Amino acid sequence: MKKYFLLSLLLASFLSASAQIQEEINAPENIKTIVFKGETEDQFPIALLGDPIYLEFDDITAGEYDYYYKITHCNYDWTPSDLLKSQYLNGIDDQRITDYNNSYNTLQPYSNYKLTIPNDNVRLKISGNYMLEVYDSNYEIVFSRRFVVYQDLVTVGVTPKRTRDFEFITEKQITQININYSNFSLVNPKKEVKLAIIQNYYWPTSLQNIKPQFTLGTELVYKYDSETSFYAGNEFLNFDTKDLRSATAAISSIELTDLYNHYLFTDIFRNDRPYTYFPDINGDFVVRTLQGDDSSREAEYTKIHFSLPYKAQIDMDDVYVFGKFNNYALTDENKMIFNAENGLLEATILMKQGFYNYKYATKQGDTIDLNKISGNFHNTENHYLVLVYYRNFGDLYDSIIGIGSASAANISN
Repeated sequence: MKKYFLLSLLLASFLSASAQIQEEINAPENIKTIVFKGETEDQFPIALLGDPIYLEFDDITAGEYDYYYKITHCNYDWTPSDLLKSQYLNGIDDQRITDYNNSYNTLQPYSNYKLTIPNDNVRLKISGNYMLEVYDSNYEIVFSRRFVVYQDLVTVGVTPKRTRDFEFITEKQITQININYSNFSLVNPKKEVKLAIIQNYYWPTSLQNIKPQFTLGTELVYKYDSETSFYAGNEFLNFDTKDLRSATAAISSIELTDLYNHYLFTDIFRNDRPYTYFPDINGDFVVRTLQGDDSSREAEYTKIHFSLPYKAQIDMDDVYVFGKFNNYALTDENKMIFNAENGLLEATILMKQGFYNYKYATKQGDTIDLNKISGNFHNTENHYLVLVYYRNFGDLYDSIIGIGSASAANISN
């Protein structure tokens, strides 16, 4: 009896652990420049079922270590689905990443790794949420990333608008959504269909499990206000280091020590200033170099020096340089330190040559504020992605039957 009781406890523990939400694990400091994307220009891993998704990253220890990958299918809420691997994969994962090369003619040596899914070893059979885990030869996870695979079975229209809530009319944007399912059979849309709305491809602020407001023929209509609203934020700042030796409008000076050092002009607080249109790529980055032909292997790593005046409104908040370059993580590496000699908050981050977007985020305890320093302006150009999840009665998983996207560049009332 005691034996069966212990087995029951172990099984319960396993089921509880397996039902946990699959959060992305950020990489250690030796793993840099993780690029994970589909075939679009945006570095967000989303692909039509059967189309490729690309992973690329650098290890600056340049030790040519072995790295492996594993794929897990998840429900719409990012808990693991109840499917067996054979039900969502053709072939076998848990394979070594064999496509890697060392950097060429760079001051900072590194090994560059590449992976494409599908490949000769594994293909995806169904749509939905997936988690890709990269682990080392000790079977310890190095980092993990979410990705999304969809089918084009319904048509999704997305329209960003200003909020109708007068309290936030200058600070928030809403998304109005229409889903046309004339070519797809839905019996009970309010139970079968769920939405996820993602602003600028940033999962932590995404809105999920939103029910249709009403049905009009073969169309699901979402014309909520607060339920589909986002703080608009501000345009991202940027710099470009594609030419190692040339200063730009964002780079004040360049110094060569063991590596190149690029000192950016001191940024300002924009929360109390009028909105100014400033073209950006919504927090993303693009690796590129003028010093070689192969950016993956020939782009140099440089030390980027950021600075920001300290103001009383920051109070005791921690301030971080925030962007896709490190998957929006708030870590010691991108945390700003107060310099008493010049009154500035400063950070130095090792980054690969290229064009980068960034802004400053604050954190106090568990509270993160993405826009305290940059402000919120309703006319900010944001990108909105809508994922349509479907689960029929008796299904074991949530599929994605359509996607829609729109830019708030021409937002209307």
